[in-house]
This record gives sequence, structure tokens and C-alpha cells, in this order.
Amino acid sequence: MAGEGGQGAGVEIVSENRCFGGIQGVYRHVSAATGCDMTFAVYQPPQAETRPVPVLWYLSGLTCTHENAMTKGGFQEHAARHGIALVFPDTSPRGEGIADDDSYDLGQGAGFYVNATQAPWAPHFRMYDYIVTELRETVNARFPVTAAQGITGHSMGGHGALTIALKNPDIYYTLSAFAPISNPTQSDWGRRQFGAYLGDDETAWREYDASILLEERGWKGEILVDQGGADQFLDLLRPEALASAIGRRRQAAVLRIHPGYDHSYFFMSTFASDHVAWHAERLGGARG
Repeated sequence: MAGEGGQGAGVEIVSENRCFGGIQGVYRHVSAATGCDMTFAVYQPPQAETRPVPVLWYLSGLTCTHENAMTKGGFQEHAARHGIALVFPDTSPRGEGIADDDSYDLGQGAGFYVNATQAPWAPHFRMYDYIVTELRETVNARFPVTAAQGITGHSMGGHGALTIALKNPDIYYTLSAFAPISNPTQSDWGRRQFGAYLGDDETAWREYDASILLEERGWKGEILVDQGGADQFLDLLRPEALASAIGRRRQAAVLRIHPGYDHSYFFMSTFASDHVAWHAERLGGARG
């Protein structure tokens, strides 16, 4: 089901398994953006055997790899039903010689989808470029997908999905998020990391803050955001800042707060079907 050539020619197959009539694969390649081997996962639905299909990118949160949402999210059944491919990237560069930190929310597993400018992070922590350009070009060349692509993510990955899409509306047709870090310039899940990765000049941080970007730039379509009302990290996520930006921009958006749901994959998997269907309906009408 996978194609060869171009940017995708250097992709190594780690594993491929039949899943809901399609193929759940894990792949490895050498990344120029991060300067190390990177692992990512792609689900090809059964429809991809006969035609190129739209793509939904899923960006994971702190401490995750490509594997967490791939195995816990339950996305594949819904993707197979709607004929949409899934891409699950890693959350940071990894390996020997890659800068790291003892805390879980900085360093390996915590790339925050930024291009780091500060030592010791700058040589490898270029996850923005990796996702937006290098991995996208690799997936486009290696797999039977169309240019109709959407993006979503959870927590740190929700932050990544929002900021990446808001800055690249020509690339991404659809946008959603699960419990995103919505206002990192005003949160301990953001200020510490941005200071480390981007330096002390807080004006540089604004380019990676979804609430600021949304109010300044807006989004070309509707945005879907789901948030657990009993999320133990609500004070760090700051959904109220995103809601305020939506209101001030008068942005078309659906922001749903679900009473009793926390920050876990149990929450995320509960609403995975809604997000896949929401993207598939809109991507189906996009030109491939």
C-alpha cells in the first residue's frame, strides 16, 4: 500500500500490522531537521489500497512517543470507516547526544513543536520544521495520500496542532484539539519551556501561543476543541484564554467542556470518533 521514491525513499519499515482492514505501520527515517533518527506511525485505511486518501495528523502530548495514541486512542476503527489516513509523529528528537533534562516537561519527550534557538537545544529541537515540512513531505511521497490534510492533538500536541495550523492555513484544511495547552506564554506549561528553547525575549514566544495567534490571525474555517471539565491540569491548559480569543476574534468554533472527564486517554478516546468524523466530512470536500 505504501509508495516509494522522492523524500520517502529513505523510510525504513519497523512494523506493519493489519488493522480494521487497513495497515498500521511504524517507520523510521533520518531527519535533517532534528539531526537524528525519528520514528513515526501511519495508519493506511482499506480505501488506500485503491486510491489516495485524506490525512489527519495527530500530535501527542508530554512524555509520549508515536506509540501512545496509536495504541490507546482508538482512532483506527473510525479512520477505516471514513477512509482517512492517520499520522502519529514522535514528540521530540531522541537518542545519544541529544540534549535532555531530568524533568518530564523539558527535553526528550517534550519538544513543544517549536524550533529551538537556544543552547543546548537548538541543534536538534526543531520539531516545528520537522512536522510542517520534512515529515509532511516524507508522508506525501511515501504513502497514498492527498493534499487534503487536517491536524489535531492532545495537550502539548493540541498546542502544536493549533499553532501549526494557524500559521499554515495553506497546508492544513481542518483543525481540532483535545485539551490543548491554550495559552503557554502565561502557563508553567510554556513559560519554562519557551524560556529554555527560545530565550528570554517573550516576543518570540508569541509565535507559539494559540490564544494569541488565533486572536491576531483567525482561522479560515471552524475549530473543534474538546476539554475535560475535571481535567487535573486545567490551570496549566487555560482553556478560558482560548475561549476569550474565540470571542474577541468572533471565530467560528465549537469548544465543548465535558463534566467529569480528566486529561487521560480515556477522555481523548471517548471523543476520538467525533474528531475523525468531523475532519473526514470537511476533508472529503477539500481538493486533493
